[in-house]
Amino acid sequence: MKINLISSCPEYFGSNLTTSILGRAQKKGLVTIEIVNLRDFADGQRKKIVDDTPYGGGPGMILKIEPIARALDYLTAKNERGQALLTSAKGAIFCQKTAQRWSQLPALTLICGHFEGVDERVLNLIDGEISLGQFILTGGEPAACVMIDATVRLLPGVLGNQDSLSEESFASGTLEYPQYTRPAEFRGLRVPEILLSGHHGRINAWRQAQSQVININKNA
Repeated sequence: MKINLISSCPEYFGSNLTTSILGRAQKKGLVTIEIVNLRDFADGQRKKIVDDTPYGGGPGMILKIEPIARALDYLTAKNERGQALLTSAKGAIFCQKTAQRWSQLPALTLICGHFEGVDERVLNLIDGEISLGQFILTGGEPAACVMIDATVRLLPGVLGNQDSLSEESFASGTLEYPQYTRPAEFRGLRVPEILLSGHHGRINAWRQAQSQVININKNA
């Protein structure tokens, strides 16, 4: 899979994309992540200007359409653009189903929104908008990191035990049951006896019941 990140602040990503699971996935060749510096496609003095004041007045600065269009053209020319989305508070909310759908794509491009907003005409060049949730970030870079992490871990071969994906929270649309490990007792807090019984049928039934309780409480 090829993932492209178009950003006016590429330095943000740093080690976020090279450590842990994301780092191992790239070393295995299971995913390639390219950070595209939006300023490399900008006009102006020293080719660094990627934003301008909004027409009609108002606070803040707006990301210009030209550098974004050129960055997309660059990826298209390499046949590596894939689905292109803008991180935006107006976008559809990212969820596990989104990550699962993205993990099936050969290529994906995320444009990291920044400043006060992005020239609305950019929407004519891309496939849509995506949001991490109903809150405001200083830029789209943090959201992009979270979305990429959730997506890449679903690629075959990325996790050591691929079977664990089927039991994770949200994999089946529900939250996962409580988990415990050794010791069986810590400061008077004991692991539920059913988990020590060795009876797998009863353990599975207990886990399903616990998962249902968690989801009922969450949705209450």
